[in-house]
Amino acid sequence: MGIMKRLTASQFLSTSLIASCLAMIPATPAFAADSIHVPMKPLSGSKVAGSVHFTASDGKMSAKVELSGLEPGEHGFHIHEVGDCNAVDGSSAGPHFNPDGHKHGGIQAADRHAGDLGNVTADAAGKVEVELKDLPLTFDGTKGIKGRSVIVHEKRDDLATDPSGDSGKRLACGIIGEK
Repeated sequence: MGIMKRLTASQFLSTSLIASCLAMIPATPAFAADSIHVPMKPLSGSKVAGSVHFTASDGKMSAKVELSGLEPGEHGFHIHEVGDCNAVDGSSAGPHFNPDGHKHGGIQAADRHAGDLGNVTADAAGKVEVELKDLPLTFDGTKGIKGRSVIVHEKRDDLATDPSGDSGKRLACGIIGEK
């Protein structure tokens, strides 16, 4: 019986010590403040699936895009104004994110929507694996993308036609974090 009490006391002290140590560790959110993973939902009867992983580091934003189920070739890729993917055709995501009121343009153009991210290219198997770097976006603020949506389109963005680059139907949509 004496041994049993010592073990119980020892276990109690160990448990208390562990609990005290854990209480000192700050809680971590599901996503670190500098990273958001966005699952993509198929739209318009497509079979497009995958994800986009946005990361902010040293004042720069990047997006790792992994998609499948696309036709081979280029597809318009944009941030849209509204974080809503409920409409079957993706129209609930609204227009391109454009806080500065610019015309549509390519990712390198000085005068373009903030959400104009150009094109992603699907290989012969319909897969996209690319990292877009140095995007002029943030998670919060004027160029903030939290609470907006990311869309991949049916066709190549011509990087000129206003307002959407003539990129066709919306094939997949994902909501970027919580607003």
